[in-house]
Amino acid sequence: MNSSDPIQQKTLVRDIMSNSVVSVDSSVTATNAVKMMEDIGVGAVIVLENNLPVGIVTGRDFAIKIAAHSYPIDTPVRRIMSSPLISIDSNSDLSIASDLMSTRNVRKLPVIDDDKVVGILTSNDLAKHFVDH
Repeated sequence: MNSSDPIQQKTLVRDIMSNSVVSVDSSVTATNAVKMMEDIGVGAVIVLENNLPVGIVTGRDFAIKIAAHSYPIDTPVRRIMSSPLISIDSNSDLSIASDLMSTRNVRKLPVIDDDKVVGILTSNDLAKHFVDH
């Protein structure tokens, strides 16, 4: 096999991740965070404390915790975030990311290099990649 053989070419997380990631401080209210998500057109926000990623809030978190559990809409996102944050670095192999998402049952995987959020990998990104290849 030569190096151009697709079987030998490893796809890395950075090759297909989205760079449009929204992050908010943990004190931001659920209302403000969900408005931001709607305005920007993203399905999740990364929650930061002291500028370090500590959690994620998805549309599902809003639906379950705000609607189903009747949390007030001015609840700080730290109370509704999923934590500890399950993440991966941008140089990881895509198969590792896929396994992690499957075993941990997450559809959005923040990509973090040196304690900085650099992107996000979603189950839709994975599906599109595997359909195209």
